[in-house]
Amino acid sequence: MLTHSFCKRFNHTAAMITYTDYGALFRVLEECRLSPNLITANSTHCSIIKLGYRKYPSLVSLLVSVYMSCNAPILARQLFNEVHCLDFGLVDSNLMIARFMKIGESDVAKKLFEKMRTRDLVSWNSIIGGYVKNARYEEGFSYFRKMLKSKFEPDGFTFASIITGCARTGALDHAKWIHGLMIEKKIELNYILSSALIDMYSKCGRIEEAKAIFGKVQKKDVSVWNSMINGFAIHGLASDAIAIFAMMEEESISPDAITFIGILTACSHSGLIEQGRKFFDLMETRYLVHPQIEHYGAMVDLLGRAGLLEEAYEVIQKMLVEPDVVIWRAFLSACRTYRNSDMAEVAVEKISRLESGDYVLLSNIYSSLRDWDSAARVRDEMKKKGVHKGSGKSWVETGGIIHHFKSGDHSHPETVEIYKVLERLISRTRMEGFIPSTELVLMDISEEEKEQNLNYHSEKLAVAYAILKSSPRTEIQISKNLRTCIDCHYWMKIVSRILNRVIIVRDRIRFHRFEGGLCTCGDFW
Repeated sequence: MLTHSFCKRFNHTAAMITYTDYGALFRVLEECRLSPNLITANSTHCSIIKLGYRKYPSLVSLLVSVYMSCNAPILARQLFNEVHCLDFGLVDSNLMIARFMKIGESDVAKKLFEKMRTRDLVSWNSIIGGYVKNARYEEGFSYFRKMLKSKFEPDGFTFASIITGCARTGALDHAKWIHGLMIEKKIELNYILSSALIDMYSKCGRIEEAKAIFGKVQKKDVSVWNSMINGFAIHGLASDAIAIFAMMEEESISPDAITFIGILTACSHSGLIEQGRKFFDLMETRYLVHPQIEHYGAMVDLLGRAGLLEEAYEVIQKMLVEPDVVIWRAFLSACRTYRNSDMAEVAVEKISRLESGDYVLLSNIYSSLRDWDSAARVRDEMKKKGVHKGSGKSWVETGGIIHHFKSGDHSHPETVEIYKVLERLISRTRMEGFIPSTELVLMDISEEEKEQNLNYHSEKLAVAYAILKSSPRTEIQISKNLRTCIDCHYWMKIVSRILNRVIIVRDRIRFHRFEGGLCTCGDFW
């Protein structure tokens, strides 16, 4: 075990630094986690043992994370094994679970939870809430079901976490079930739960349900108003968002920074340039809300989507805070839409650490301009730096189960049937005049190869599976982790018309409701 024998092993480093109190130890470990330093971590570990702090949950859990950051998984595993041998009480175990979840060590937290001899409501809330915060939603749902089978009743904190999980996944069946449980168990709605429910139904594609809840709940807290405004924003309903803002003024509810992020986003998704400019100006002059980086980002997005690249660039240059990578990526995305390679290169130069999406956007621009040499140069740069293109993922909920798909995926047990449905849909859409948008494919290859590349995007597979598993004319809803492409958007419109179905797609940016060959975004997204 990593006790005093560990200190003997690292005695020379232990002598380098002397710590006398818990706070100093914690601060040094936090610094080691952010800027990995194995020697300092070893020395601090020795001090923890010598000073008798080895059973302090926050220090032990942080030290495990530090060893992982320092690329010392063996030491992390040894320390974790020692933790299992120590007799932590209920309170300390709960603290450690919460701490491990906070630093992203979900699997370690799970093992601690499973080894607990006794648990309380805090234990369950920590494991469920931790999984949701770490974007491991299905595991959060699983533990919520286990909790229901145990003797513990979920409380408001439990429901707040699980509602957030439903919102992030867009799992409508789960959302309805959770809301029904809340009513059944007579959970009192405070402003936190009210806001969460509005957000959940909005992000599950049911804006009318969100409006109904908004109409019934107490609206004293600004967060309730913000949830409704943001709900309208992601559905592209800018006029409704602006109407809610007007109601806030009538009821003397002061908007905050989040309110203006929502209202500016709503304007951006609907191309309301003048209204966006007005709200951005009013934010500081009338409401004394100083622009933050998110507000500048919304303005850059608004102007960029409208093709006003010069004005968007001016906003960036006049920012009172240093523009971050999100700002430049919004600008880069606009450059891709309007095929401006010169300004795109300016944005790329400002992004200190390029990720796969940045390279793809730049390569997209060159490809759309048929500048194959520059596109190849970008791909070569990706290979040299070991950067891999992020894969698109889509998912659909059927029968209470969430099914995931990747582009060209063959892992689903019903793959053969899914591809048969998709091939028939592709054939029918072509008969209706669908032409694949092959300019989106980043390679200088034949048109036939490009079409094959586009045919099996993840959202098309998800739609095919939903059609396979649902009755004719029923509504289909899928979610996607990236922004939907032009090719899939055009294809979905035709599918909605020939099958006489409503297809709702929630992508990374907003909702698209396809019906009768049209989309609620008006082809502006």
